[in-house]
Amino acid sequence: MAKNLLIVESPAKAKTINKYLGKDFTVLASYGHVRDLVPKEGAVDPNNHFAMDYAVIEKNEKHVDAIAKAAKSADNLYLATDPDREGEAISWHIAEILRERGLLENKPLRRVVFTEITPRAIKEAMNQPRDIAAPLVDAQQARRALDYLVGFNLSPVLWRKVQRGLSAGRVQSPALRMIVEREEEIEAFVAREYWTVEAECAHPSQAFTAKLTKLDGKKFEQFTITNGDDAEAARARLVKAAGGALHVTDVVSKERKRRPAPPFTTSTLQQEAARKLGFTTRKTMQVAQKLYEGVAIGDEGTVGLITYMRTDSVNLSQDALGEIRDVIARDYGTRALPDKPNAYTTKSKNAQEAHEAVRPTSALRTPAQVARFLSDDERKLYELVWKRAVASQMVPATLNTVSVDLAAGSEHSFRASGTTVVDPGFLAVYEEGKDAKGADDDDEGRKLPAMKTGDRVPVDRIHADQHFTQPPPRYTEAALVKALEEYGIGRPSTYASIIQTLLFRKYVDMEGRSFRPSDVGRAVSKFLSSHFTRYVDYDFTAKMEDELDAVSRGEEEWVPLMEKFWGPFKELVEEKTESVDRSEATGARELGTDPKSGKPVSVRLGRFGPYAQIGDKDTDEKLEFASLRPGQSMHTITLEEALELFKLPRKLGLSNDEEVSVGIGRFGPFAKRGSTYASLKKEDDPYTIDLARAVFLIEEKEEIARNRIIKQFDGSDIQVLNGRFGPYISDGKLNGRIPKDREPASLTLEEVTKLLEETGKPMRGRFGKKTAAKKEPAKKAAKKVAKTAAEPAAKKAPAKKAAAKKAPAKKAAKKTASKAAKKTVAKKTAK
Repeated sequence: MAKNLLIVESPAKAKTINKYLGKDFTVLASYGHVRDLVPKEGAVDPNNHFAMDYAVIEKNEKHVDAIAKAAKSADNLYLATDPDREGEAISWHIAEILRERGLLENKPLRRVVFTEITPRAIKEAMNQPRDIAAPLVDAQQARRALDYLVGFNLSPVLWRKVQRGLSAGRVQSPALRMIVEREEEIEAFVAREYWTVEAECAHPSQAFTAKLTKLDGKKFEQFTITNGDDAEAARARLVKAAGGALHVTDVVSKERKRRPAPPFTTSTLQQEAARKLGFTTRKTMQVAQKLYEGVAIGDEGTVGLITYMRTDSVNLSQDALGEIRDVIARDYGTRALPDKPNAYTTKSKNAQEAHEAVRPTSALRTPAQVARFLSDDERKLYELVWKRAVASQMVPATLNTVSVDLAAGSEHSFRASGTTVVDPGFLAVYEEGKDAKGADDDDEGRKLPAMKTGDRVPVDRIHADQHFTQPPPRYTEAALVKALEEYGIGRPSTYASIIQTLLFRKYVDMEGRSFRPSDVGRAVSKFLSSHFTRYVDYDFTAKMEDELDAVSRGEEEWVPLMEKFWGPFKELVEEKTESVDRSEATGARELGTDPKSGKPVSVRLGRFGPYAQIGDKDTDEKLEFASLRPGQSMHTITLEEALELFKLPRKLGLSNDEEVSVGIGRFGPFAKRGSTYASLKKEDDPYTIDLARAVFLIEEKEEIARNRIIKQFDGSDIQVLNGRFGPYISDGKLNGRIPKDREPASLTLEEVTKLLEETGKPMRGRFGKKTAAKKEPAKKAAKKVAKTAAEPAAKKAPAKKAAAKKAPAKKAAKKTASKAAKKTVAKKTAK
């Protein structure tokens, strides 16, 4: 066993670094986090200086054991986890585990940091070891404790007041609020009509278009003309005044410089990859991780192609600048090279300036040279990073903008503009993408014919065009990341997980490439905004990030920060748990009155999503319910649309002397005949499907059922069945495998009994979960939330009684001594 042990986070990185360090080193991976808070109430104890109860993550126990075993025989230990707060915390956790197991006595433990996986960077890092940075660890612990306390205390309130199974997060909640507020802006938006007027100029050398800028002696603005009659009258005046030609009254030529964008930070990389490559934030980080950890590049072996991708710095090292400048001079000429390197200032006030921007580890490795060694996604992202870094060190682009004013008589004026590139500078390599088109973008690249004051330019025609103002766009991933960064909410390394959580919880859906909040998401956001206003406030969340950053710099202590947060938060949670009305919390709306019954019609949020209701539970004995259709929202549905929902279930007619009907149940639209239920396909609409199509779907289902049983055995529950993945054996409780070399129909009772004993596994439910009763965490019984208002899954259909869950059971037996030895439990308390 080698005398030096170095720990990194990922196995890919371990493999690459092991090649660089040689046989004197053993390089092992922690596989990410090694410990986390125990997943139960009390894991953070506010009454004991916020002591934190940690346990080794079960799936990583074997990796922790491997590290401990190697540490026992090693003379020197190096912790080389990622160079950010999270990486620092992982190093601290590993050190704590080894210390508690008595493996650090008389052994030096060093922290090394590298932002790129190259032989030079590894060598430099190994020559500059340091101690674990306690302030970074404290900041990470405080962040984890805050997230835990918010989640464990707010989520049960949401369960009681909105819907079971929901969660609230310290950072995800303000992000959700952004998306919801944008949706409300869109719904409240009222389009305004406006008209533009343009002249099609027939210049002898080149036709061009000019826009009206002055009408009747006054500046022409967006809402100067707001209806067709005024537009036509204005157009007629302009045609008459022009008399077939416009006269040039002014020609202005301006030269301007456009500077390149700085090299990538995590945030700008995520934004550009979304705009230009269509990558999600999660995909961007996954592909970037692979490029950072190392790719096999022919004879060169495995090498990291980009620097560490979690950074908010725009700095480049002197070595990197030198290499990039050499590449620019070689490939684009010395004219493209500024006299001295371009310097950039980060917009993030808490940027870790010691880190570098995301850049290629060597600019000499051009995208063309490494393309054949990379997957398609890796190639695209590497090219983006390389081009952005190289362009950031090139000369500005020189652009020339020409504006020409053209008069139509003495009272009216048009203007034409064109922008041409005099010297492309950095544009020869890269141009930053945009979320929305600007007013000047139409002029970009347009060249006007040469004109001078006094010239007469013939007019082909003058036309007026109707427009309507557009609502603000929904957030795309790129736009949301940009907004989060501008508000100072979260940190670049957390953006991907924030978005993933919102999607996983179904608080938002993707419509194309944009986020649309679901009714559940809107209810959660409205509830938190109304009752926990401070904690979803953008400024409060940003200020909390600032204070965590101050902890990471050693300027603040983490326990006083926690105490300042916890007192008011705990009080508010206790108050709102008792005082908030559930209907108000879920955003229930009364739409009007049902003309048939005279009863109120409302929309509400229930256990299985939004639904419409006819009747009042306080005064009406019988209520009617109907689920909303896909795409409908309880916040925008009208009375007429809601009443349409009650046309289900529809009776379509008779088939085989039995009634055929369609309805919507808990699992979606279905057709029914007798005791047979058949799910409708995606293309089928329960409101329009006809009898023939419904019968086809039912008989298709019955045919599958008829062919399901291959063989039965008298006096036994065991059957040989056809399943989704092929033939199998089942007794209704266990499912067993059939050997590939056996014909299922030829199996005997003795054989299937033996096979079920050897290969049987508990049956799985509809959603792939084992049908065994779920265990609930201890202490949950005492915190049972009020039952959600029940609503039938389909109109007039009796709700199925949910299978009773077993009461929370205490774990049958304590873990064995050997298992307990693996579980390292530690308390972090204030010093």
